[in-house]
Amino acid sequence: MRFLPVNTDALLVELDDLDQTLALFAALQNRPIAGVTEMVPAARTVLVIFQPSLVSRDALIADIGSRDTTAHVARDGKLIEIPVHYNGEDLHEVAQLLGITPDEVVRRHTGGTYSVAFTGFAPGFAYLSGGDPTLDVPRRKTPRTRIPAGAVALAGTFSGVYPQASPGGWQILGVTPVPMWDLSRETPALLQPGYRVRFIDAGASAGASTGTSAQASTSISADAATADSRATPALEVVSPGLQAVFEDWGRAGQARQGVAASGAMDRGALRAANRLVGNAPGEAAIEIVYGGFQLRAHGPSVVAVTGALGDVTLRNAAGTTWTANTYQAIALDDGDTLTLGQPSAGIRYYLAARGGFDVQSVLGSCSTDTLARVGPEPLAAGDRIGIRPAGQGAIVGAPEIAPADLPTTNVEVVLDVVLGPRTDWCDAEAVALLSRQAWTVTPQSNRVGIRLNGDAPLQRANHAELPSEGTRKGSIQVPASGQPVLFLADHPLTGGYPVIGSVAPWHLDRAAQIPIGARVRFNPISDFVPVDVPAVSVNPT
Repeated sequence: MRFLPVNTDALLVELDDLDQTLALFAALQNRPIAGVTEMVPAARTVLVIFQPSLVSRDALIADIGSRDTTAHVARDGKLIEIPVHYNGEDLHEVAQLLGITPDEVVRRHTGGTYSVAFTGFAPGFAYLSGGDPTLDVPRRKTPRTRIPAGAVALAGTFSGVYPQASPGGWQILGVTPVPMWDLSRETPALLQPGYRVRFIDAGASAGASTGTSAQASTSISADAATADSRATPALEVVSPGLQAVFEDWGRAGQARQGVAASGAMDRGALRAANRLVGNAPGEAAIEIVYGGFQLRAHGPSVVAVTGALGDVTLRNAAGTTWTANTYQAIALDDGDTLTLGQPSAGIRYYLAARGGFDVQSVLGSCSTDTLARVGPEPLAAGDRIGIRPAGQGAIVGAPEIAPADLPTTNVEVVLDVVLGPRTDWCDAEAVALLSRQAWTVTPQSNRVGIRLNGDAPLQRANHAELPSEGTRKGSIQVPASGQPVLFLADHPLTGGYPVIGSVAPWHLDRAAQIPIGARVRFNPISDFVPVDVPAVSVNPT
């Protein structure tokens, strides 16, 4: 097996094939390593995320390298039958690629039993292995901007079903009405690793797919929405600005269902906001992009605003206006209005309330994952957010000093980068160019990632199709265009483009605050050094 660096707290284990990958993943599940917090299996790799304070990289490599990857992993779990209307846009093209008729494609696709090898890309999206080995087709050269929910598709030797409408490059064979992801189920993802799947020909259908996409929960609990302001303090959203969403520490540990952690983009700012109002560090706060946000208090409350620097304006019911500072507790009385202006540095504010917001959690978190569409809906004008009573010992903190190095558009932002895991997929000049050239943040950037543009694109040395593998917050992907994408909190769990490096953990909060139009320069702090370990076979006797 081969160990590839990902970041100071993550590495990628590369194996020969899917069977070895599943064997290693099973071995690590059966005998976990202390300090490993998450694992993301893929076609030929396992992404391992760990706590360096509990286990060193060398110790991790030694332990994983000693595991048996030759053991057979039984894939005989629960059988799920999925009816399919084989009327997909790519059915005839797939038939031409394989030199057979469309009817024969359907016959082969429904003739075998598949196994859920791993999950990723989107909540409820399962990579299905097995079936007829002749069904081996490449991804589309140009991905579609929208594939409907319920689309049944092929890529390489894998089959899959899109749980929600999303961009994608798989070859569409048909659609199914069966929802792959449904938050009303005890386990939202229909397909789990180890489950077996059979596709059933449901005949042609002219109708569109009725497959359900991932549905977000309501943003505010029913109790909060109907709360009497005289009994329960609440905040009413007058204007949400460009985007206002609830974010906390995120929902780590849900990789089995294809769900990434998400969570606050600037975790330091979230921690500070909660500290100022006496909450636990990971309590949900409102993450606000570029200001323009306004709320009205119903009943007395204590709030704090951190993150970006900008004007905080208060107005009471009588019309008197005054200003407050970020990074300090602010007392609001009934009828007070708070407005956040355009930031002068950074782009994301965090607003916390003493006691915490009365918000419904989804899969153990109140975070809104904008890519996966899991969690509360973004806030809208008229939303009324209840505030829970403060717990015993919830002490309001003293004012703090705001960070002095928040990014602006007129100062080049430098981010430390750990090279790997696919640095060798880019040529030597590309690695040098990554740090030598300044990259401009484009308007297409969001919580999923920062899209960058440079005068000269990064050139790849390897133009083969990379099998899907786990991705990490901070990963810098190099798509075919050569213009890199820096993954942020709502990144997909797996990806199919090579990652040349990853922003170091201590600069992720800084990356979250970079405004559109700013220029970014990467500073490599490590050499790309893979480690090869001979495969181990355990004698069963």
